[in-house]
Amino acid sequence: MRHLPILLLLGCGSAYAQTSPPPLPQPLPLPPALPQPRDVKFPGTITLAVDATDTDRHVFSVHETVPVSRPGDLILLYPEYIPGDHGPTGPIRLFAGLTVTANGAPLTWVRDAVQPRAFHIRVPKGTTSVDLTYQYLSPATSREGRVEMTPNMLDLEWNEVTLYPAGYFARDIGVKPSVTLPDGWKFGTALDGPIAPGDAVPGGKVSFDPVTLNVLLDSPLYAGRYYERVDLNPGGTVPVHLDVVADRPQDLVISAKDLAAHRALVQQAFKNFGSHHFNHYDFLFSLSDEMGGEGLEHHRSSEDGTGRDYFTDAAKSLADRDLLPHEFTHSWNGKFRRPADLWSPDFVVLPERDSLLWVYEGQTQYWGQVYAARSGIETAANQRDDLAMEAASMENVVGRSWRDLEDTTNDPLFSLRRPIPWRNWQRDEDYYVEGLLTWLDADTLIREKTSGKKSLDDFARAFFGVDDGQWGVLPYQFKDVVAGLNAVVPYDWAGFLNDHLHTHDATHLLDGITRGGWKLVYTDKPSAYEKSAMGRFGGSEFAYSLGIVVGKGGTLAAVSWGSPAFKAGLVEGGKIIAVNGLAYDSPSDISDAIKQAQTGNSPVTLLLRYGNHFRTVAIDYHGGLRYPHLERIPGTPDRLDAILAPLA
Repeated sequence: MRHLPILLLLGCGSAYAQTSPPPLPQPLPLPPALPQPRDVKFPGTITLAVDATDTDRHVFSVHETVPVSRPGDLILLYPEYIPGDHGPTGPIRLFAGLTVTANGAPLTWVRDAVQPRAFHIRVPKGTTSVDLTYQYLSPATSREGRVEMTPNMLDLEWNEVTLYPAGYFARDIGVKPSVTLPDGWKFGTALDGPIAPGDAVPGGKVSFDPVTLNVLLDSPLYAGRYYERVDLNPGGTVPVHLDVVADRPQDLVISAKDLAAHRALVQQAFKNFGSHHFNHYDFLFSLSDEMGGEGLEHHRSSEDGTGRDYFTDAAKSLADRDLLPHEFTHSWNGKFRRPADLWSPDFVVLPERDSLLWVYEGQTQYWGQVYAARSGIETAANQRDDLAMEAASMENVVGRSWRDLEDTTNDPLFSLRRPIPWRNWQRDEDYYVEGLLTWLDADTLIREKTSGKKSLDDFARAFFGVDDGQWGVLPYQFKDVVAGLNAVVPYDWAGFLNDHLHTHDATHLLDGITRGGWKLVYTDKPSAYEKSAMGRFGGSEFAYSLGIVVGKGGTLAAVSWGSPAFKAGLVEGGKIIAVNGLAYDSPSDISDAIKQAQTGNSPVTLLLRYGNHFRTVAIDYHGGLRYPHLERIPGTPDRLDAILAPLA
């Protein structure tokens, strides 16, 4: 209804009571509802040809031919809900240049008034297909979004370059895709065709076998000038490859130790799950300081991207070493077995919901770190340091007092992974890390109750490892997770999970670490893992002392709600000019000031610049430097290291 004066709404005041209000305007007619998807075969096969050669301008140019069976209103959709993103992230803002023709004559199109990703086209009689041309204007800078194309590599996500007809299940729409690459480039993808991944591409054009729309959108392609294809399962019945593209050819050099560890990752996952749900699998892996990093799961592949030093500088890449184990796990957890409310027959009309992401992502986060250690991609010691950082970050989430863990599964639906202020008060997708801690608690509890005879490995094998060789979708609900845990060891698993999901304090947060034989402590030295993690963005962490994270050039990258810095009035975005009266030079200036304050009564004094304003702030903190670590509890079983040990 229109906004009306409050006095009129209450019926008060003689002037309003005696005067008739103006007539309400007539509502605009609603557009026709988008047709609900039906499980019927689409009449024909879409041909989709992508030109990916314009790397200078970062433009993907597309020609698409869509069969039509009758005249009238054809509705084409641009994907909105992208599996793995968990929200309506389809980048329609980067879609441009749409023109439509039929039999050589132009057709007009109209964008839907309610759903901006839907395009209405009036198809004349006698038309058997319509031809579309358009572009996907991929980001040229990180300010515009994730960079997907550079002079040396590209990431082609088919959902960004595809329109499809409304009214059908995605699995019933056939597509014949092709891509034209720059001369001399090679590619990796889970799609099949006459030219295999890693082969030379005559003329630059690669055509693929027809697939259904849901398989196409789940099968991205990486290509590059500097490319290496590595066999991770030599002699195995199921091919698994690492398709690596890099900024420079020297970044592709993989040591024998790293090669063995990444091959062990495949074997450890097979041993744990006792199955596979793909006919072949490709890690699409970019090593680049130019193309944006990535970690996105697919059923028979994954998009993975780190800095170019992943294989060449172990110290710098520590914090990236669980990326491939995490995404590989998703083939079982998230792609094959998927929460029921995350399954949708199409990518627009029926939206996804995220209530079980603490299983989908939380348990995958857990297995990703476990497999990193079991395979040797990472050491158990470094994984413990990672766990310490994660536990400390969750212990510092004061927003738990008003938002429980389960509510954070809604974050991708409304925050769309955009930056937010006061993260530890707002909370933001904590189902990853707090979910990990929940599953560590479950694993150690199973091990305790069975004297080490059973573990969460048994749950994974029975729950995710069923139907070996199948790669459809087997959905699950909360009750199925509870039943799966009870099949391993009878317990009040519903109560256990609800305690973790709905608590507003940290009562159970660290139970898995404690039952694992360790405790969270703080010392005045950061771990090598923390140095690596902070080094990725050129920052230094003082989150558990002053309550700040300092980025490049002394910028306040984060301030923790309720921390000493918060109480002193700080907010992120300020630039540190001076510390205790001396010009700021490096984060060590802040470390020195914290040490000085620990032995005296003087505060840590910062001069900051916020835009055109300068502020001097005294932070009354005397607790010294604090960095998280795990420490063994004497006389207790070391279940944590047992979890991280490789399966025989």
